[in-house]
Amino acid sequence: MIDTPSPAAPHRLRPLPLLIFSSRWLQLPLYVGLIAAQCVYVFLFLKELWHLILHAWEFTEQQIMLVVLGLIDVVMISNLLVMVIVGGYETFVSRLGLKGHPDQPEWLSHVNAGVLKVKLAMAIIGISSIHLLRTFIEAGALGQPTGRITEDAILWQTIIHMAFIASAIGIAWVDRMTQTKH
Repeated sequence: MIDTPSPAAPHRLRPLPLLIFSSRWLQLPLYVGLIAAQCVYVFLFLKELWHLILHAWEFTEQQIMLVVLGLIDVVMISNLLVMVIVGGYETFVSRLGLKGHPDQPEWLSHVNAGVLKVKLAMAIIGISSIHLLRTFIEAGALGQPTGRITEDAILWQTIIHMAFIASAIGIAWVDRMTQTKH
């Protein structure tokens, strides 16, 4: 008979380290709040989709394109929320125990704070791109009484979008540098 070592008993922490380590659970209401925010986005998506379906016969191609871009925007923000909720909870609060689960997202198996930051930065760039595309489409009415966008707004949205891109490159570069050092 072969003796297999029994799993080590969990190490008992002193009170202060236990309090500090347990404080991670204070983030739980934040993640539950983000889940509630995602429910609001699902409602917004369904409302906009219903609006598109009801008015599809009267909308121009450009109006349909703007509504569809709005739907894509909502989906991308929802994806961002999923990354923050699942990745943040898994990284900072507690393991989800999804190993071997058929629905486990591929990216979750190698998520850490650095990977999560890069993925979030890329998602923000995607969302910003959708907003910028909508602005460029609406720029056709620039200077007209029906125009809802100004030249300054286009300029500032472009500058902000470029700042997002520069930030993402910086985050990815710092993450890569810290990965190669270890």
